Amino acid sequence: MKIYFKPFTYITIFACIILSCSNDDTSNTTSNNNNDDVAVTELHAAFTEFNPDAVTVILSDDGTEYYIETTGFPDHTSIYWEPSHALYIDEPGVTKTTQNTYIGGGQGEAASFTVDATPNLTGATVATQLNTIGIAVSGASIFNDQEGMGDLDQAAQSLDWAGAHKGPGVYHYHLEPTPISSDDDSLVGILLDGVFIYGRQCSSTGTHPTDLDASGGHTTTTQFTNGVEEYHYHIINDVYPAGNYAYAPAYVLFAGPFQGY
Repeated sequence: MKIYFKPFTYITIFACIILSCSNDDTSNTTSNNNNDDVAVTELHAAFTEFNPDAVTVILSDDGTEYYIETTGFPDHTSIYWEPSHALYIDEPGVTKTTQNTYIGGGQGEAASFTVDATPNLTGATVATQLNTIGIAVSGASIFNDQEGMGDLDQAAQSLDWAGAHKGPGVYHYHLEPTPISSDDDSLVGILLDGVFIYGRQCSSTGTHPTDLDASGGHTTTTQFTNGVEEYHYHIINDVYPAGNYAYAPAYVLFAGPFQGY
């Protein structure tokens, strides 16, 4: 992942949707994932699924990178919204991590990163780290399977129906985000290495894939690649034994390692 910034052509998700509607061939994917300098000419078709009220995606002038930023505010209900908010719901089984800090009421909720437009799959794998490891289509952050420096189980009580919590910075998912994907092939988001992640099923077969690598990744077509095979992740279909999670069963969203650096 590159953390520097360079001049970008400002293209929003909304603009991408317009382009997709006006062009029968919206896919800019390539089966050649061995070069992180491969240029593309337009946003990947998968970006049309991202919440345009929260997420902005910008393609670099040379077509080799995406700059992705989000407000961090999801477009679904949660106990972590302020009680007066339209998306607030009461979840009696959830023990909140923060009693007086709500989505939209804290600091550091926005997130951003720059990724290669064509992930480099030839290098070494990279372990995930704490904090934001990706952005979901809802606009909220994706975290790994750890809480602080320990196991996620210690914070399972605080996870809402979406497999997420706020504490006290960004609202973020640790588990399969059920408002986005619940045992299906829906696009979930994009990770720091530029690889998209999908639900537990694969659109190419309509079943749970059996050929995933250690990261939950494989190379097949997706609903956004116009028949071209592309490496992508899935939520691995293994139940996470979180006995104190208010909702069951639980599936870790992404533990890593990253494959696309």
